[in-house]
Amino acid sequence: MARPRKFDEQQVLATVRERFWAGGYAGTSMDDIAAATGLGKGSLYGAFGGKQDLFHRVFDDYCTSVVEATAQQLHCDDDENAYTRLSAHIHAVSAATAADTAQRGCLLAKGTAELAEHDKTVADRAHTAIEALHALLKDDIAACQRHGDLDANADPGQLAALVLAVLRGIEALGKAGADEEMLTDIASTALAVLPRPAK
Repeated sequence: MARPRKFDEQQVLATVRERFWAGGYAGTSMDDIAAATGLGKGSLYGAFGGKQDLFHRVFDDYCTSVVEATAQQLHCDDDENAYTRLSAHIHAVSAATAADTAQRGCLLAKGTAELAEHDKTVADRAHTAIEALHALLKDDIAACQRHGDLDANADPGQLAALVLAVLRGIEALGKAGADEEMLTDIASTALAVLPRPAK
């Protein structure tokens, strides 16, 4: 009979995520993970597999959390407040990036940049997450168009791609040390350049 695990799996994974987030994949060893979690390497291997398995697990969980958080901010059945939701989301990303004084950046971007070229699992998961984020933005922008806040003749998919690129850019610039004023200005400008209905 297998012995029951005597640790909180989610807490262990949260600790592992923080370790990978801080040190990157290459800069994090199983010894580092064992030290951070307080678990022996045998227990880690038995419960989660090796280092790559652990990273895949925490990367997948992180991507899921990013998409879910974005869905909570953007998803609603009414069109009336769609533009308010979009504006709040863009400014929230800017504010969160500015508050990241450790300049850790986004684990989705960080893990993708480091591993996607050689790790198909990471590349595929990142692609799925980006597609989901794009779809959420597209749906909200379409709602803005239906309500008359944005030009109905514009392609909502193209506008969503532009906004997504701006948000990813804000995160990259924040990691490079851009200050809060610059990031806030970028967020405001991104909203200002979205096409409005002709008067």
